[in-house]
Amino acid sequence: MDKIQVVFWTQGGNTQAMAEAVGQGIQEAGKEAEVVFVSGASMEALQSANVFALGCPAMGAEVLEESEMEPFVCEVEAFVSGKTIALFGSYGWGDGQWMRDWVDRMEAAGAKVLNGEGVIAHETPDEDALAECVALGKQLASV
Repeated sequence: MDKIQVVFWTQGGNTQAMAEAVGQGIQEAGKEAEVVFVSGASMEALQSANVFALGCPAMGAEVLEESEMEPFVCEVEAFVSGKTIALFGSYGWGDGQWMRDWVDRMEAAGAKVLNGEGVIAHETPDEDALAECVALGKQLASV
């Protein structure tokens, strides 16, 4: 069974709920999901994967979390070219600019971002946002 990594960072649990929904979609599509907090993620597993998902909420002035997720994403940029990835996260203010910037950044590094955009949820993801995450997981599993 194929295993797809879903790597996330969360502070209050909102992005974790989204990560778990992405994982649920992957499993519903018949593949194995490994949903893991960024500090426990295997860079080697991502390097060898054709597809994976990354999740992070907006922090500060709409940026990725700076102590763990940002350095992780910098490493991913070095090998993401040619891979298909899904991006997701929650935000509490602004209009989602952090996600647009993240999508642009990953595409500039050569990744194909599913749907050309990330799935975002304002604050705690509601049923619609979680359903979008499940759908994103199914879509990622079908690549």
